[in-house]
Amino acid sequence: MLSHTLILEVGIAVTLVALVGLISNRLRFSVIPFFILIGMVLGQHAPTIGAVDLTFTESKPFIDFMGRLGVLFLLFYLGLEFSVGRLIKSGKSIISGGTIYVILNFCSGLLIGFLMGLPFKEMMVLCGIMTSSSTAIVAKVLTDLKRTANPETEVIMGMIMFDDLFIAMHISFLSGLILTGSSSFWAVAGTSLLALGFILTFLILGRRLVPAIDKLLQDKTSELFILIIFSLLFVVAGFSETIHVAEAIGALMAGLVLADSQYIKRIEQMVSPYKDFFGAMFFFSFGLSIDPLTLGGAVMWASIAAGVTVLCNVASGYFAARFSGLRKRNSVDIGFTLAARGEFSIIMANIGKAGKLLPVIQSFVVVYVLILSIIAPLLTKESRNIWNKVFGKDKIGNKPLKTLSELESQQQRP
Repeated sequence: MLSHTLILEVGIAVTLVALVGLISNRLRFSVIPFFILIGMVLGQHAPTIGAVDLTFTESKPFIDFMGRLGVLFLLFYLGLEFSVGRLIKSGKSIISGGTIYVILNFCSGLLIGFLMGLPFKEMMVLCGIMTSSSTAIVAKVLTDLKRTANPETEVIMGMIMFDDLFIAMHISFLSGLILTGSSSFWAVAGTSLLALGFILTFLILGRRLVPAIDKLLQDKTSELFILIIFSLLFVVAGFSETIHVAEAIGALMAGLVLADSQYIKRIEQMVSPYKDFFGAMFFFSFGLSIDPLTLGGAVMWASIAAGVTVLCNVASGYFAARFSGLRKRNSVDIGFTLAARGEFSIIMANIGKAGKLLPVIQSFVVVYVLILSIIAPLLTKESRNIWNKVFGKDKIGNKPLKTLSELESQQQRP
């Protein structure tokens, strides 16, 4: 039975999320850590004021459902933004840099997991957490710092797309390993292959259905247009869950298919507000599920992991800059920007939670994401100054000034 204060509690929750969003906007900082922190503060140890329970005990299932929708919209929108053409155009520099990025970060997850003494399943989740960069934070940082036109930005976005492809495959692997509850190698392999087959089949068949979908969307009112889009999103995501493929992958596949639609701009415009709202509730609901008093044991390992991640990303940035023909100083721009962790790390941790893995994974990801979602934007902002202090300013030879006679003779030339 629904509580009589449900709507009030949800309204207060949204208001508080909006307030911390305003604060982060005023500070010109990523909103993700603010959303998580306000959820943690108002979680299990918050007081009850009159009829308002700031622990949101009664409304938490509804808030959790909104957070679940947030995951679907985040992945769906990512699929809409994904461009295979851009990845191919970027060529060797993105493939090579992205491969090194994935290998270094995945191996760092193996190292940290081994040192923590984690079982295999927890270690695989940890590898996913430490490999998945935050597309949302990276895009915001590049926009806020006005670096979208910089030469390294294309490399950064290409490497993120490469990383997202890997994460999609890793989520499908984790679905077979964790969500099925099977310990048999062949059962896990079978489920993982089923997930891979689902992805490939859906991409191949889905792209052929795009003309039919476009015809269905033609000249439709806003109401019918959004209903058709949402029906596709939820049916595909729901169906993928029934075959033990994470619903997030189904949402991503739906977005990838519709990315080829002639109505892509209209779809993005209509979906974007839902992505922003439910995405914010996703981070807030994640914060609500965390007891701050249980984080102490994860602080040391998460801090070490954050430091290792920054180093690995700068190293991958060096190789990416070298393959792309960029200057060495661009390696810190690339590395610091990609070090941000956020939505996908939390999605990985939630898969572990759904599979009832060790709670240390949840504690680890909270501290790890908070550190890197705060530190990475700051490092990115100061990347040029850090490079200059460590390696000195680039020596750029001054061209000799031309004399007046030389300028006049140059103008007279045909």
